[in-house]
Amino acid sequence: MLEFGSIWAALAPWGPLMAAAAAAALLADLGFRFGARLLQRAVADMPAAAIVARAIRAPAHWLLPMLATTVVWHGVDDGLAGLHLVQRATLMATIAVLTWLLARAVGGYGRAVIEANPVTAGDNLAARRIQTQTRVLTRTINSVIWLAGVSLMLMTIPAVRQVGASLLASAGVIGLIAGFAARPVLGNMIAGLQIGLSQPIRIQDVVIVEGEWGVIEEITRAYVVVRIWDDRRLVVPLQYWVEKPFQNWTRTSAELTGTVTLWVDYRLPLAPLRETLRKTCEASEHWDGRTALLQVTEAGERAMQLRALVTAANAGKAWDLRCEVREALVDFVQREYPQYLPRLRVDDSAGPRGDQAAP
Repeated sequence: MLEFGSIWAALAPWGPLMAAAAAAALLADLGFRFGARLLQRAVADMPAAAIVARAIRAPAHWLLPMLATTVVWHGVDDGLAGLHLVQRATLMATIAVLTWLLARAVGGYGRAVIEANPVTAGDNLAARRIQTQTRVLTRTINSVIWLAGVSLMLMTIPAVRQVGASLLASAGVIGLIAGFAARPVLGNMIAGLQIGLSQPIRIQDVVIVEGEWGVIEEITRAYVVVRIWDDRRLVVPLQYWVEKPFQNWTRTSAELTGTVTLWVDYRLPLAPLRETLRKTCEASEHWDGRTALLQVTEAGERAMQLRALVTAANAGKAWDLRCEVREALVDFVQREYPQYLPRLRVDDSAGPRGDQAAP
């Protein structure tokens, strides 16, 4: 009976305090709902602000009641049993929710920038540049925010803070070992910043990496996903793009020049073939109207090599245009000048054995 009385005596002062905390949380919730409606109306004509407001709605709904209860805890006499534990738990939860809110705000703003710069336009070079910078920087900033939030939460615990100070003061060798072990992670983080700022690659860039032709599909914190032409995915670490050479076909522009190579007999007239190339390009929806040129690029022992240069707005259209031109030129030669396809000539004018005199 005495034990129950002591427990009741310890908990009795918490009754009015919990009621005050509940009332403060309720008022904060009502204030949030009222403020959310006002904010929704205020940002109705601002797409970017509306996206950010939607992103932070959930953490803001939790943050305001926590701040209200924190005010209640700090207005109580410090001699109350268990108060410090409750204050510390509330502070840690507040830091966690505030970190969540900041991360959601950064992510929402990044999403707004990406939606404002779609890559579906024909000339999407600027949009791809902005999207790449936004994705990389958003993820990097969010990583820093969460790292800072977790650190602040741990610093609220005196024992952990003291252990951390002791480790920093006396464990230099361990720090060096940990730094060396984390070198790939830090290297990828720095490489991500380099890619975001200098932009050797961007989202939807056409690249040739490790002998594979593909499109940059995703840039994460640690690697880049390249969608290869046959729908395979090549996963390449971020450090690769700042340490090794690769081809970027859309670095300064999405426009490309494609080539089509043919081997034909020397007697084939070139004027009709040039006319066929011109008509094929004019009839194609993939040609951008810049270049349609036929040249003799090599004269071999048995045939001559022709190269057709054609241009298109992007890599996909350039590939389709090259296939159309190749098919049209081959069909024209087969139909109009089949005798001028490459062939092997044999000179039998000297007879079966040219080194013997006739009888």
